[in-house]
Amino acid sequence: GGCFPCPQEGCPMMGHYADRFPEKLKKEDQKYFLNTAADEPFATWRQKVLIKLSGVKKTRGDINLVFYDTLGHAKEYEIANGDLSQDEVYTKYLDVEVNPKNTTKIEFLWNKAIFPLLWARLGAESVSIIHGADG
Repeated sequence: GGCFPCPQEGCPMMGHYADRFPEKLKKEDQKYFLNTAADEPFATWRQKVLIKLSGVKKTRGDINLVFYDTLGHAKEYEIANGDLSQDEVYTKYLDVEVNPKNTTKIEFLWNKAIFPLLWARLGAESVSIIHGADG
């Protein structure tokens, strides 16, 4: 946790998702980050997110989670986008950049892609976040 907070564009990561930081190849003496816990299980920063929706049967848009920590840092992660249905459970593995031990709040965000005359209501019936030896 001594290297955080990361710059606005994020920390160039090693391992999973390293390809998300193409700008790192243009820099000399680039620092890379690998999120680990201080104790076992070391993969604490890897989290498996499962979201089951409630509300409308089907719609278009995207679902994001925002992680907040005790120091006031926040990081938003996209979980799903496109056609969304309350019949599905949306699952995603995240390598979070907010220390799980310091997380104070996780916010559910839904953004509609289209705006019909009647605003539909959509929420999360359940949000499960699992961390451990294999995320």
